[in-house]
Amino acid sequence: MAWEFSNEKPIYVQVSDQIVSGILTGSFKMGEKLPSVREFAVIAAVNPNTIQKALSELESVGLIETQRNTGKYVTQEGSIIEMARKKRGEFLAVEFLRSMAALGYTNDQTIRLLEEAKNGEVMTDERSDA
Repeated sequence: MAWEFSNEKPIYVQVSDQIVSGILTGSFKMGEKLPSVREFAVIAAVNPNTIQKALSELESVGLIETQRNTGKYVTQEGSIIEMARKKRGEFLAVEFLRSMAALGYTNDQTIRLLEEAKNGEVMTDERSDA
């Protein structure tokens, strides 16, 4: 099944994000060989040049490495993966806080809601608001 893309960001950035997500969630393990450019192009249903650009971006930040004649691999440097995980977490946290602010919540109120959710004290069915 082809990956779904939006018009909000360039496709190569979205491809890169998908691959990073795979690395951060363990779908692609440290040191694991990645699919070839052509294989990724088929999986994502995009032009191989788009895949190549995304992989080049990931290589420039050290998340993947090219080994001559054998292909591209996820880095074995755990610190690089941890740094990417932290960066992704920070981005998600900021986006979450912005979304909550748009609903009228302060950061302190948001933290209280998170604590309540962590302790099982909030309703999880959004329909109960109505």
